[in-house]
Amino acid sequence: MRIAFGSDFRFSPTRHAPLKMLKHGSGVVFMGVLALTLLLAGISVSPLHAASPNILLVLADDMGYGDLECTGSQLLKTERIDGLAKSGVLCSRAYVASSVCSPSRAGLITGRDPRRFGYQANLNMGSSNYSTRVDLLGLPPGEHTLADHLAAVGYSTALVGKWHLGMGEGFHPQERGFHHFCGMLGGGHGYFPKPGNNKLERNGVPLTDFSSPYLTDFFTDEAIRWIGNQDGEADEKPWFMFLSYNAPHGPLQATEDDLAAFSHIKDRKRRTYAAMMLALDRGVGRVLDRLDELGERDNTLICFFSDNGGATGNASWNGQLSGTKGTLREGGVRIPMIWSWPGTIPRAKTHEGVISSLDLLPTFMAAAGGMPLPLGPPRSHEDKNNRRKAVALYGEYDGTNLLPQLLGEQAAPRRTLFWRLQGQVAVLDGPDKLINLSHRAPQVFRPAEDAGEQEDRFDADRTRADELFQLMGKWQASLATVPLWGSSPYWSSQSAKQHDNYPPRAEPE
Repeated sequence: MRIAFGSDFRFSPTRHAPLKMLKHGSGVVFMGVLALTLLLAGISVSPLHAASPNILLVLADDMGYGDLECTGSQLLKTERIDGLAKSGVLCSRAYVASSVCSPSRAGLITGRDPRRFGYQANLNMGSSNYSTRVDLLGLPPGEHTLADHLAAVGYSTALVGKWHLGMGEGFHPQERGFHHFCGMLGGGHGYFPKPGNNKLERNGVPLTDFSSPYLTDFFTDEAIRWIGNQDGEADEKPWFMFLSYNAPHGPLQATEDDLAAFSHIKDRKRRTYAAMMLALDRGVGRVLDRLDELGERDNTLICFFSDNGGATGNASWNGQLSGTKGTLREGGVRIPMIWSWPGTIPRAKTHEGVISSLDLLPTFMAAAGGMPLPLGPPRSHEDKNNRRKAVALYGEYDGTNLLPQLLGEQAAPRRTLFWRLQGQVAVLDGPDKLINLSHRAPQVFRPAEDAGEQEDRFDADRTRADELFQLMGKWQASLATVPLWGSSPYWSSQSAKQHDNYPPRAEPE
């Protein structure tokens, strides 16, 4: 017997509360007793399939919102990613947990707002450069990852590519639920690694040879090799692959062959960026081809998006959106997200409701037929009262199971999302978004109507602005810890400059 849950099932298991009522959207959902009863009776919990699907998460890095053909580019070539969108659902109003890499990844990999556990800023330096405990410089031990949750219900797990969630003891991917890891622990890497000059490893062993000289192609090789090694085990043990490309994050480096495909682009940086995107697109296509060869395509749930919006230094393009990486405007936190699961998720659909990268956890677990692991106890640096209050207010995890929306069975619910970074705080509540900045007056926008955030509604409706301020204040007061480390003040200055200096613009040529 298998039980199907809709998106109103709120994932918040507890050890000590067999019956829990949690607010979710406009309804109240009931959980705990049912799940416990099913488990004790030996009944598995799976929403759709008799066998749990493989799960493939593909992440781009610093990709601009408009840098796919399906989101507006007239110059780039992203045939395979566009094909992925045609095979499933393109979510046009997806948001990430932060507009910079590391905290964004902390959110998507835990299903929790990263500020709830003190993860607010990037990790870009060695531990000696931060005035905090070394054991806190990364994804806090005790925060479960997607790999932890999925391994607990029988999945093989692998991470290929960029980690950027801590480099010290206790932070390595293989200490955080991943059975296999090949890539770099830090936030960036050159694209032409040398045998004796690189920061790449495979399962703790430094790499000295590469199947492809270009890093994006090498990561694709590694993903295909690992997926291929799972062939024959799929019926018994499904797999989860996090293919975490660093493309098209800087440095801007591309192969001559890929550059030759964009001689029509005049701007040198944009041409190189386009070539890097071509390599990313080729990689996605090769992985899809491998799934087809193995007969696993229809049994694989795929999600593709970028960790944040396009950066100022990589010649990316955020299309109709204002702002960039590092800002809390739409161009920093809004990304296109693609979901594909042939035969289950409908083809060639566009979803215009608000969704979040925090939704990965409940969606993956619903597909896998399992429950998320319960939160661990508060850590020594966390306020226990605030931790308890926050769980009561927002649940243990922050996301929503997207499958009913992706299947067209349920309309997108009203969402409330929060951000805080580098002198900026923002809340999106229903149609309205408030951005409160350290360097200027607050602003209120309606992104669904005004994607470029050109019409400031703050003075036009102060009552609504006050409501948004109250939501923002309640959220900040609920956090269990202060930020565990900060960025250089330089980045706050950059965010202030970029907030107003990057209105929507035409695609660079």
